[in-house]
This record gives sequence, structure tokens and C-alpha cells, in this order.
Amino acid sequence: MINHKQHTSAFIKLVDEIRPQIKELTVADLNKKINSQHSFYLIDVREREEFQQGSILHAIPLSKGIIERDIEKYIPDFGAEIVVYCSGGFRSCLAADNLQKMGYHQVASLQGGLRAWLEAGYPLTYQMTK
Repeated sequence: MINHKQHTSAFIKLVDEIRPQIKELTVADLNKKINSQHSFYLIDVREREEFQQGSILHAIPLSKGIIERDIEKYIPDFGAEIVVYCSGGFRSCLAADNLQKMGYHQVASLQGGLRAWLEAGYPLTYQMTK
């Protein structure tokens, strides 16, 4: 169901260089936020086809290719709390870094991404996108 891609060394290096600049959230912490009905935005930065294979409940699909262009349409408040995730936690690190550069100051990337979410036994939801 989830595509486990091999990442290039240059891509891994890029992510490793920005990782200290961003906040990462564990799947347990995200699950607590969801269960406590804590107010935050959950953004799935995977591609539409990946999103349609299953996502975390209430996630907004804004792929890595368009998130910087469209984020303000969904979240005009630069102080809003945002959690971004992807399949393995790499693309979401890049997205979190870019959102911070754009002025959002409460952004976190889901550590381990959707893969870690599933490995922890948390559920997926299935929603179609336009």
C-alpha cells in the first residue's frame, strides 16, 4: 500500500542539514493531539495518489509540489499550529522548513511519517480528493 522509496544520498544530506532547524513530533504525540481534540492543522504533503491510498483523519492534502503556493489559502494565520507529514518523514521535513521560512512559527514534521504511524498501529482514513 505505501511505497517505500530509496532516497539518494544528496536528498538525505539535505534533510539531515535542515532537521536541526525544525521541530519533529512523534506519532504518539500526534495521536494525543488528535484524541484530545487539540486545535491544529494536519497537512499531508504526499502526492494525491498517495493520499488516496489512505491518510490520517482530518488531514488536508497539500502536496510538497504545491504547499508553499497554496498554504495561505488554507491557513492564513501564521501563528497557527501545523503538523506536516509524508510517507517516511523526509518530504515533511523539507515542507516544515519552507513553511518556517515563509513565516509560520508553530510547524512540526511527523517523525517517521505515515510509515511510523502505521507501525504504531494507528488507523488510516480513506478520502477522495478532487
